[in-house]
Amino acid sequence: MSFDDTEESEELFEHHRLVASPNQELVRIDKYLITFLPNVTRSKVQAAIREGYVLVNEQSVKPNYKVRPDDEIVVSLPTPPRDTEVLPENIPLNIVFEDDYLLVVNKPAGMVVHPAYQNWSGTLVNALVYHFQQLPHMQGNEGRPGLIHRIDKDTSGLLVIAKTEPAMSGLAKQFFHHTIERTYLALVWGEPEEPQGTIDVHLGRSPKDRRVTVAFPKGDVGRNAITHYKVLQSLRYVSLLQCQLETGRTHQIRAHMKYLGHPLFNDALYGGSEIRKGTKFTKYKQFVENCFKLLPRQALHAKSLGFEHPVTKEQLFFDSELPEDFQAVLAKWEHYVQYN
Repeated sequence: MSFDDTEESEELFEHHRLVASPNQELVRIDKYLITFLPNVTRSKVQAAIREGYVLVNEQSVKPNYKVRPDDEIVVSLPTPPRDTEVLPENIPLNIVFEDDYLLVVNKPAGMVVHPAYQNWSGTLVNALVYHFQQLPHMQGNEGRPGLIHRIDKDTSGLLVIAKTEPAMSGLAKQFFHHTIERTYLALVWGEPEEPQGTIDVHLGRSPKDRRVTVAFPKGDVGRNAITHYKVLQSLRYVSLLQCQLETGRTHQIRAHMKYLGHPLFNDALYGGSEIRKGTKFTKYKQFVENCFKLLPRQALHAKSLGFEHPVTKEQLFFDSELPEDFQAVLAKWEHYVQYN
């Protein structure tokens, strides 16, 4: 959904209709709406309210209006809403494993997992719908057939996809109980003080920028998030880490590593696209910028995936090679450290 469409129009199309609960606490309507509507910012919500696109009990309101119990809120926009139908697209898939119940794919960096605002096509789900018929949906997850989990657009690596309802249910339970084994490789700035450890710090959306996940060390805000890490290779300026997820929060590794003071290499959203270790002299700066060009994304790869087959109960484990861009940058750092 987007509030960007502000052209004059004789007709408005209803996008969302929400009814506040009978025991709803008083809360500003702009804050209330960003809690329930996907992929919108508070500023866009406020703009939509000022344009008259948001009605409460059939009346226009101001952004500071306090939502009350049983309020009916309707959001209408000049453009018709998109439905949840996913259009099939003939996009090649790198299938690592497949049987009658599930498949494991190796997603390339740059591919969005499912359609969403600004990415309605070219996604992994568009490809899945083309190659497979009647993929199941999780409840409340319409428009994302077969998906039990996801990885970020610019993260490469392994994903498991359900082909049947029993497979989806069985895999979802394993994710819920944290029994899925997920290992990532991450190139981070600097060298962690401890060669291995566990980051057990709550994570939640940043109140300043909802695109970003931030740490809440006191644990009274956000959701619990646990990442186990181990240094595989120290390269003075950067380190190659193995990260194992116990939970699966949005941007978990990226946010935890920033909290640790070692953001992922070239992770623009979390401060890793700046030089965080080493001098800023021209020669070194040019070297780092060349690395950024080789790997124009955060250095994160979902390397392995292990779980119990939801139907046959067989223990399955899948591993993958680092993609070429990641390997190339790692090799450049190894060479740089050896000769400088």
